[in-house]
Amino acid sequence: MTALIVARFDVKNAEKMDAYATAAGPTVLAHGGEFVAIGDKVSALVGNEEKHSIAIVSFPDAATAKTWFASPEYTACKPLREEAADMQFTLYETE
Repeated sequence: MTALIVARFDVKNAEKMDAYATAAGPTVLAHGGEFVAIGDKVSALVGNEEKHSIAIVSFPDAATAKTWFASPEYTACKPLREEAADMQFTLYETE
């Protein structure tokens, strides 16, 4: 079953966000992930939601996504992520 990680984030520091993306992106690819979408909220169609940017990453399965998230390569990026943005990651399984 394919897995998606949806990252919602509010950038605190654009320069550090660029550095985080540069550092973290290759770790996703090295673990079999691929970026599906990256974008900014345009408007809420139903309900109220804060303005967030998103990144959606696809992995072959949930185990691979969890392995990437816990990997030493990605773990090294986490301090930069925390300086760059307030983020929430959610893992979904799809059919």
